[in-house]
Amino acid sequence: MKKEDINKNLQELTTETGEHLSPILPQGVKNYLIDIDGTICDDIPNEEPERMVTAKVYPDALETLNRWYDEGHIITFFTSRTEEHRTVTEEWLSKHGFKYHGMVMGKPRGGNYHWIDNHLVRATRYNGKFTDLIEKEVTAQVFDDGTHDEA
Repeated sequence: MKKEDINKNLQELTTETGEHLSPILPQGVKNYLIDIDGTICDDIPNEEPERMVTAKVYPDALETLNRWYDEGHIITFFTSRTEEHRTVTEEWLSKHGFKYHGMVMGKPRGGNYHWIDNHLVRATRYNGKFTDLIEKEVTAQVFDDGTHDEA
């Protein structure tokens, strides 16, 4: 699918009565939420914002994310950096050539995230190399629907 087609599909949608609706992702398009510090670059704590301008990009992060963007996937950075760090973060991303659609600031710090949604959600922990994603069977926590077997 061409990027222009995807951007057209992501435009603001409204009903006949003028009610605003969320955009719908075309089939095959992934919506990536990606951390910044410790995932695409050096892990810079909020307490040391002066280091944000010199953070080094992790190998393959720029190439992989920009390729995903060019393939039409949605790239949104979801960071623990606070709103007061938005400008330095946007400037850093621009300086290094990252392509992205948006950025959500103020993600709570810590590592115990649990996303609950009525749509399929996949989580991938960055583990030292930014590459294409592969399929792998893993154990996951799910809601108890009362049909599980007890050991």
